[in-house]
Amino acid sequence: MDILFFAAIAAFLVLRLRSVLGKRTGHQSNDFDPFRDRQGAEKAADEKIVRLPDGRRPAEPQPADQPEDTALAGTERPAVKGVAAVRAADPAFDEAGFLQGARAAFEMIVTAFAQGDAKALRPLLADEVYKDFSGAIDERQARKETLDTTLVGIEKAELAEAELQGRTAFVTVRFVSQQVNVTRDAEDRIVDGDANEVETITDLWTFARNVKSRDPNWKLVATQSSQ
Repeated sequence: MDILFFAAIAAFLVLRLRSVLGKRTGHQSNDFDPFRDRQGAEKAADEKIVRLPDGRRPAEPQPADQPEDTALAGTERPAVKGVAAVRAADPAFDEAGFLQGARAAFEMIVTAFAQGDAKALRPLLADEVYKDFSGAIDERQARKETLDTTLVGIEKAELAEAELQGRTAFVTVRFVSQQVNVTRDAEDRIVDGDANEVETITDLWTFARNVKSRDPNWKLVATQSSQ
């Protein structure tokens, strides 16, 4: 499943993302890829499942105000048609698997950014996003500051938007997470954040992928967040 994408999805973002992208707003390696690993496991399990000829259950009547696909029951209505378009272009696309991989990607990206690991971020981000993030890391290091980010937990990860533009699929996920973010100077003094404050942060991350490509990985192409 192409959800096994985020190619190693190394973790980072958040706190300084605010500085980079507004107020909070594919490569081969040994990095852990939650999507690719999950794909192998699901493929093996899938071979033991007997399906109808068309691969799905018979359609059942649905209320007019409900998504036709029960798999999209938890998806925001604006994203339903977009998901259908993406799936039509790439039948392997699976919303549940995508979101599971996206959650893992979020954690990895947040962590990598806090650690200043630009190398780990490179294969996960589109050029412009990588430029912004790596630039923020460089600025932080130039000031001899360190960022400590503790991702307490992800309360929610849901599809917010989806669309197909030509061969490129764009899927936006809304993450609601609890975090503790603290920036310290060279003398270990806190210059931003509160080590005793857990913040609830809402992020909108958009991932993109060429559905005609053999590469199953998605890249982060845009971020926006707010408290």
